[in-house]
Amino acid sequence: MQRQRFELKYLVSETTALNLRSFLRGYLEFDEASVGQPGYSYRVNSIYLDSERLRTFRDWVNSNRNRFKLRMRFYDCAPETPVFLEIKRRVCGCILKERCAITKQTAPLVLAGQIPTLHADVSDGIRSQMALENFVSMTALLQARPTAVVTYWREAYVDPGNDNLRLTLDREVRIALCSNLDYSLGQVPYVQPFGDRVILELKFNNRFPDWSREMVQAFNLSRGAAAKYCEGIASLCFPEHANCPTCPVNAPLVEAPPHAHEAIKLHP
Repeated sequence: MQRQRFELKYLVSETTALNLRSFLRGYLEFDEASVGQPGYSYRVNSIYLDSERLRTFRDWVNSNRNRFKLRMRFYDCAPETPVFLEIKRRVCGCILKERCAITKQTAPLVLAGQIPTLHADVSDGIRSQMALENFVSMTALLQARPTAVVTYWREAYVDPGNDNLRLTLDREVRIALCSNLDYSLGQVPYVQPFGDRVILELKFNNRFPDWSREMVQAFNLSRGAAAKYCEGIASLCFPEHANCPTCPVNAPLVEAPPHAHEAIKLHP
């Protein structure tokens, strides 16, 4: 059977997100990046690229069934850690994703339309090479440049018996405009387009997991749209398109994840 990748999103309250922990531990395990972290969460950051006329944002506004995003994902500000080039496509409801790692020092070459050499500067493998070439090609075709930075805390779960199933809880989703490769996360003002709500994402191949039906019913979950980059751009620049009205915030990012103390409840 041909593999089809799906992502289902739900906006939930913090209370529901905390109550979900006990339920999820009956079926899933914490992702290795979440283990040992305060609040079982780690920070995820992405610099989104778009054209001068915001082509990818306007594809979302127009509800185009086939659309894509270009982003450069990083997990900390250290110059020696990698940045991940990602192409995320939505094709008739299915999700297709390409990804490769490069050094932060190499990233400006990519924006200039150059393909860095392999080995030390780029992750190995045929898929990584194809992802790199496609990213450079699409960036050049779109004349895409850094447009916004998105940052949030992620609590992630995986199925030890199924590498293709993943569930994440994203908190304090914040976005700010940016025009260069700034990894400092010092941009202000930012917006928090989803307020204090948590984004639950269920990612799987082919078939909706049986236990997730029980989860949806038990916690009365309703699917909703939660496009982080696009909702952020709408809130910052085009409030007439925003589904979640919000106000700019002039404040530094908090270094600890919210509700980190709740972690002790799982370890009596």
